[in-house]
Amino acid sequence: MSFSEFDFHKDIKKGIKVAGFVEPSPIQKEAIPIILEGSDLIGQAHTGTGKTAAFGLPILDMIARGEIQKALIITPTRELATQVSDELYFLGRFAGIRTLAVYGGVGYGRQISLINKGVDIVVTTPGRLKDLYKKGKIDSFNPEVVVLDEADEMLDMGFLDDIREIFEYIPQNRQTILFSATIPEPVKELANTILYNPEFISVIGKETIKNNDIKQFYYVIEEHQRDEAIIKLLEVEKFDKALIFCRTKKEVDRLNQHLNTLGFRALGLHGDIDQLERNTIVKSYRRGKTKILIATDVVARGIDIKNVTHVFNYHIPFDPQSYVHRIGRTGRAGKSGKAITLVSTEEFRELKRIQNEVGASMQLSTIRIGSQSLSKEMLSLIKTEILNTPIHPEIERAILEMADINQIEFIKRALSLIISYKKTLSKNRMLGYTQEELNKKLKEYEKDLKEKKKVKKKKKKKKD
Repeated sequence: MSFSEFDFHKDIKKGIKVAGFVEPSPIQKEAIPIILEGSDLIGQAHTGTGKTAAFGLPILDMIARGEIQKALIITPTRELATQVSDELYFLGRFAGIRTLAVYGGVGYGRQISLINKGVDIVVTTPGRLKDLYKKGKIDSFNPEVVVLDEADEMLDMGFLDDIREIFEYIPQNRQTILFSATIPEPVKELANTILYNPEFISVIGKETIKNNDIKQFYYVIEEHQRDEAIIKLLEVEKFDKALIFCRTKKEVDRLNQHLNTLGFRALGLHGDIDQLERNTIVKSYRRGKTKILIATDVVARGIDIKNVTHVFNYHIPFDPQSYVHRIGRTGRAGKSGKAITLVSTEEFRELKRIQNEVGASMQLSTIRIGSQSLSKEMLSLIKTEILNTPIHPEIERAILEMADINQIEFIKRALSLIISYKKTLSKNRMLGYTQEELNKKLKEYEKDLKEKKKVKKKKKKKKD
């Protein structure tokens, strides 16, 4: 079966073709016809089996045909909201469909303004959406289709009460779709409350990595060490072509600029780049003029490049299928390849999920940072650190006290002090946790999580 058999709107077909989708996955085969019929649906499938396209394509098709005007997708995390929004934008852009990721941690103003101006699809997290509805900021947004993605994850994160409250603000005459890898009792109860006579489908199964020629490694690092780690790995790894995967378009642009500033020949690729420029970038990479390509998942999925020796995951992907697709770019045609993933302790749950669900044999690694040479990379990292350092409240007094010193001489000596300090710190330093250090760090992380849950329960009891 191919996607052409669904008879989507011509502009959606174009998006599917550009994305490189050919044959629908099992969840897509079963879910798409049900959603197009307008029925409510409970879909049970592991993360990474193609659920975004399973609910996204029929929603995009209905919007493109004028059958519905608005859709709402609720996800457990801001990262997933961004990824889903990007994928839907990429698939629906030829139909002019506007998507928006809405989440906490940023100001309300721009998000409210864009929603009220008429975006077609809002992809959001429960906390921010509940706040917006309670404060009456988005009364005009009335979705005809609502998707609850990763429902069991919402349960684990304590969001089910928020979800119930959110559905009190949403019109009753809607189509509701719920996806979950598992269906525990609280999720069943929620489904009974918010869905009407739903169809049920299940496609539980494992993705496996069949290519034994791909050697897989992961480095557990602190969040602020990502740039330092990717730079060092690009320096020490001997690659013909490297493909670096990022989660977002902004991340692609920022890392691309940073690497080029350091002298690496890299190009970035994501959904906001027009087709002509995209073709030029891919051609340059394919011919070996550019050795490093930085890309998002949804764009890279439609690219076929030979001789990719290394795949780097700047962030671990959200789901197992994305991991399988990413590392499958290397180790082709009987050649060996290497897949390297950077992971923070906060992302360890995603790592374990990938290891469990796809049978990934990934080796924990560390890398030595001990160069004493004053490299361009070191200077760039020092410059970034200086620019990101908050100004001390007493700096004005310090400047006045040192006004008698020649400014140029002072700057030279201050930088020399910083460089000497950095060299001392970097001497024989290891980047990435050893197994012993990792075990200790994970215990601390689990303890911190338990404390946060206790605090959240106490706050909830006080409110009640």
